[in-house]
Amino acid sequence: MSSAFGGDDFGLRKRPRRVAEINLINMIDMLFFLLVFFVLTSSFTRETGIDINKPKAASSKSLPRQPLLIGVTKDGNIHVNESPVSLKALGTVLKSYMSQDPDRAVVIVADRDASIAKAVDVLDQCNLANVKKVSISSLKE
Repeated sequence: MSSAFGGDDFGLRKRPRRVAEINLINMIDMLFFLLVFFVLTSSFTRETGIDINKPKAASSKSLPRQPLLIGVTKDGNIHVNESPVSLKALGTVLKSYMSQDPDRAVVIVADRDASIAKAVDVLDQCNLANVKKVSISSLKE
């Protein structure tokens, strides 16, 4: 018995089924984008490029502009913006930076276990280079 609609399919044509698929290209692009983002942002989290355990202070505050960072490790090594510098060369480096921007602040990021004599030597070099604003970095309690 055939119906008025043309048989058992009720006049509907059968379409071939599409196979469901997941487009991996967009997912891989997004994965690489996130990977690049986290790699770039993680490189900005280190201040001086060396591992320093800062002391704590109740009077710590943030500086408004990007200062010149001088790191002093517990071994007594000095780093300026991630580059190792000797104490003799530090004065020349500071004078160069101060000639470009005389009002630039300098922050000494000294390890808690660093020799106080090395930090005083760095402060002395800052004074000889006519640095107007010198601070020592610490963590807020």
